[in-house]
Amino acid sequence: MADAPGRGPDATRRGVPRWARKSIVVIVAVAFALLAFGATTQTWLDAEVQGSAVRTAHLTVQGSKAATSVSALALVGLAGTLAAAVAGRVGRAVAAVVVVLAGMGVAAACASVLADPRGSAEGAIAQTTGLAGASASVTLTPYPMLAAVAGALLAASGVLLIVASRFWSLRTKYDAARPGVSGHAPSAGAPAGTGSQAGGPERGAGAVDGIDGWDQLSRGEDPTD
Repeated sequence: MADAPGRGPDATRRGVPRWARKSIVVIVAVAFALLAFGATTQTWLDAEVQGSAVRTAHLTVQGSKAATSVSALALVGLAGTLAAAVAGRVGRAVAAVVVVLAGMGVAAACASVLADPRGSAEGAIAQTTGLAGASASVTLTPYPMLAAVAGALLAASGVLLIVASRFWSLRTKYDAARPGVSGHAPSAGAPAGTGSQAGGPERGAGAVDGIDGWDQLSRGEDPTD
């Protein structure tokens, strides 16, 4: 019978909804992490400094200086997403939680800049003019808000990772050894020699892939039988 429209044979066999496919979820989370990181390379604050000791000066403050933690947290979220894509069941959950926390941290740091742009620009102003507490008018660019939205969406992507990863296949021998997660249903009335060996999981008549072969060797079985 033909596969359902819009679903590949692999997704149909595993029963993975389209929204939970690993490729889609990982790409979305990576995109938001890169968006947050990229926003920090742009100008977040425009400052006009005035004072009797200095002439009026125009300063621009990048996001990496206005909110130094955003760049690092965005990279943490990116690393957590990639780790969730290759880890086992427990590793996926831990990595997804890291992504959620990183996204929340990005959003919180951006919110601090949005709430107090003058305070966020103080360090750059003092470094440039040599005067602490100099009078200045500071205006925001759209990039702090863009980074805040990207951080919130990154956190939401981490939650999606937690939920979607429950549908993903388990490829490590430690996960596959747990009951009910091997993904091979026993065939009723299967003739001897085509089903499971004593104490081993159900095997089809086709060739054994490399990972399944290693799993059989770890159990003391011969994968060439």
